[in-house]
Amino acid sequence: MSELRRTMRLPDATAMVVGIIIGASIFVQPSEITRLVPDAGGIALVWALAGALTLVGALICAELASAFPRTGGVYVWLRDIFGRPVGFLWGWAMFWSMHTGIIAAIAVVFARYVGYFVPLGTTGIRLVAVGAILGLSAFNCLGIKHGSRLQTVVTGAKLAAIALLIIGGLTLAPGGTVSASAPGDFGTSDVLLGLVAGLFAFGGWHMVSYTAGETVNPERTIPRSLVLGTLIVTVCYIALNAIYLRVLSIDRVTASTRIAADAAEALVGPIGATLVAVLVILSTFGAVNGIILAGPRVYFSMANDGLFIRWAATLHPRSGTPARAIILQGLWACALVMTDTYRGLFTRVVYTEWIFFGLLAVAVIVLRRRPGYAPPFRMPWAPVLAFAFAASCVAIVVNQVFSDPVNSVIGLAAVAVGLPVYYLWLAPRAPQTPGAIAT
Repeated sequence: MSELRRTMRLPDATAMVVGIIIGASIFVQPSEITRLVPDAGGIALVWALAGALTLVGALICAELASAFPRTGGVYVWLRDIFGRPVGFLWGWAMFWSMHTGIIAAIAVVFARYVGYFVPLGTTGIRLVAVGAILGLSAFNCLGIKHGSRLQTVVTGAKLAAIALLIIGGLTLAPGGTVSASAPGDFGTSDVLLGLVAGLFAFGGWHMVSYTAGETVNPERTIPRSLVLGTLIVTVCYIALNAIYLRVLSIDRVTASTRIAADAAEALVGPIGATLVAVLVILSTFGAVNGIILAGPRVYFSMANDGLFIRWAATLHPRSGTPARAIILQGLWACALVMTDTYRGLFTRVVYTEWIFFGLLAVAVIVLRRRPGYAPPFRMPWAPVLAFAFAASCVAIVVNQVFSDPVNSVIGLAAVAVGLPVYYLWLAPRAPQTPGAIAT
């Protein structure tokens, strides 16, 4: 069986975008941004820039998804526009660190918050995280309809809980607690580092593109879900940060390691921390499910091209899912959890995805010059927005390299080592036509 089943519609795809983006970061990341930019106006600027950049990135992906509505998303676009080696590098980094690393990291956060209710040691946290990964992987092997429906339900519950937190902040807090720091306490580099932290909280917006082969009318559904989902998340993030600053002083926001829990506790007392723990468990569970659902579609597409383990190119005969790719992803993510190696891998490599995002922006500029290029969805104000996004990607990567040169070079090397693997091992054996070994 070689054809994926198209069952995902706009509500499911939008829930996937929202559910993947809203993981755990928004409940802790504002403290990191406030530490870098300790000023109310600067904080607002960083979150506005992060939201705007994410929206532009989503528009770029929306156009490319409309032009290339095939399973694999970013991998397929990079492969078809810049060549197979570039597409392979994206998938290489995804499997070994970027994608499986974030699965491991969020699963550990999930387990830690489970430990709020059930005492868990270090080993217990790892076992709960592994259990979540394996359980959700098995569930997603049953069919994308099951996985996407679970995602829709969990995302709906997550948004309802966030709405309650926002409403509580507006109605129960007196407000006026923000104390801006003296001007000049931060510079451009601090804003860029804060922007990277903010973008981390917005991460994952592109993953819905991986499921194009299982989406009904993908050339229209994927673009709409990207834009709608990104806008929903941006509104949630801006509102949550406004509540944090309304309820707590800037000094408390900066010092907090669990900002959402501190804000809820200030609103309703000790029960607030319990309610936020439930919210984080719900949020991280949904994020892990969405990420587990999305990634294997890339590995399945790569396997069909002869650029991944060929065993993963086969679909399950009953569920029609890339079950073998799901299993491989889950096992490697579990290995990262149990060996505690995901932190180093993920933190060193995750910024490199912005190199590829910059290439996607360049792709839109290049494609717009090609005769006959007429996708159903065209991003507005291109190529100006695409060029601005590409320049922003360069700034983010360069600033990261100068801020942390050792780990940045390690991260680049971890991605670049995929090239000799491609040229020496995979390229000579891979079929010339994409998808030629599908079974």
